[in-house]
Amino acid sequence: MNLKKISIFAIFAFFLSGVAFSQQITRFGVVDTAKVYQAYFRNSAPVRNYENKKSEFQREIIKRTEEIQKLKQQKSESISSGNEAQASKLDADIIKKTDALTEYTNAKNIELESMKNNLQNSDSFYKKLYSVIERVAENEGFSMILSLQQNNAILWYSSSVDVTDKVISELGL
Repeated sequence: MNLKKISIFAIFAFFLSGVAFSQQITRFGVVDTAKVYQAYFRNSAPVRNYENKKSEFQREIIKRTEEIQKLKQQKSESISSGNEAQASKLDADIIKKTDALTEYTNAKNIELESMKNNLQNSDSFYKKLYSVIERVAENEGFSMILSLQQNNAILWYSSSVDVTDKVISELGL
């Protein structure tokens, strides 16, 4: 009798496991695209170029600022020694160099911002990213991949979770 109960239980368990596995299991994943972006571009040539330009511009700004400081020091010494003509000439140079520094800084900040935007909006990067997301999702059995940064942003989904045609059919359309 005991053996009969075990056999019936085994058949029942087998039947239930078949029903359970016939149900599609939906798995969701998330991707931190900001982290991926940072890792991908960390050592890329465009990022190195951006960082080099940024350093180059910063060195030039420091150099020009030091020149202005020297001129201010010379102006102060000229005033102390009573040489008003020299102080006036130096003041004009200070104003001219300060204006040039401001223009240089503004132009270079715009250039750097443009370079940064180009890096962040790289079409080739995003094409590669979405291709890799699709491959990883399919290999790992995910049905949908969501963005960690953007609320409700679906980066990839399996056609198996798309019920649009079934909804249209049920509506009789």
